[in-house]
Amino acid sequence: MSMAKQHFLTLLDFSPADLMRIIERAIDMKRERREGVDQRRFPGSVLAMVFAKSSTRTRVSFEAGIAQLGGKAMFLSPQDTQLGRGEPIEDSARVISSMVDLVMIRTFGHDIVERFAAHSSVPVINALTDDFHPCQLLADMQTWIERRGSIAGRSVCWVGDGNNMCQSYINAARQFDFSLRIACPPGYEPRSDLLEANRDRVELLHEPVHAVRGADLVVTDVWASMGQEDEQAARIERFTPYQVNAELMSHAASDALYLHCLPAHRGEEISAGLMDAEDSVIWEEAENRLHAQKALMEALLLTTRGA
Repeated sequence: MSMAKQHFLTLLDFSPADLMRIIERAIDMKRERREGVDQRRFPGSVLAMVFAKSSTRTRVSFEAGIAQLGGKAMFLSPQDTQLGRGEPIEDSARVISSMVDLVMIRTFGHDIVERFAAHSSVPVINALTDDFHPCQLLADMQTWIERRGSIAGRSVCWVGDGNNMCQSYINAARQFDFSLRIACPPGYEPRSDLLEANRDRVELLHEPVHAVRGADLVVTDVWASMGQEDEQAARIERFTPYQVNAELMSHAASDALYLHCLPAHRGEEISAGLMDAEDSVIWEEAENRLHAQKALMEALLLTTRGA
């Protein structure tokens, strides 16, 4: 597998073909796991997991994933390391990467993972920054492909905040060749440079019903991300018309899927009825974090071996 770069900081770090190979491998690994296949190909490998933001799915999926590959995970929080005590990121990167095989970082500013990667001797994975969440997009694309096949040429609608997930969907539109309509309240748009760079396939709207019309896939996320809790009340007022519910989905394609990266605030950005519907694929989407990240880690570990 030829990688454009050694790190995985955004979806643009891999070619579309390499992204598809990772997703196809994730689907294989999911099947292998159900069949009881031993996947411990990397005994002794160590994944350093650097968390500046709290997490459920990210920690469980990466920690379980590296264990299933035969390795071990090391959980590092700012409270436990010099990272939270003012050691330069560049110094931490040099030291940590000299002792482990992979580094996964979940933090605030995207520049932090970029600076860490620039001084790391091993692959660095962005497990969420304020700007991007590429690992979630691997799981989302896997979920779609398992259910519907190729997403190329399809219509996707993002409803809600123009946050890190929305911005990763803009990158995904480019890498997976689908069209994207974004419905968000005025003032909550994604980065203008991303919109400009992808204006051939991304359209910004403010009216959810108009944006979702005929869409094959509808995606949403919480209205207030980590670090924005003090804005919660104001955001609920602005975002209430942007709830993904049965009425809004009635305007999408008849076989449209809907996704949410979780955790969800039921009754806010998504209705409880959709969360708990029998045909919901949100729980598959969550599980696919495990399989997609295992395939990603496998690909990155193989590059370090020169395979």
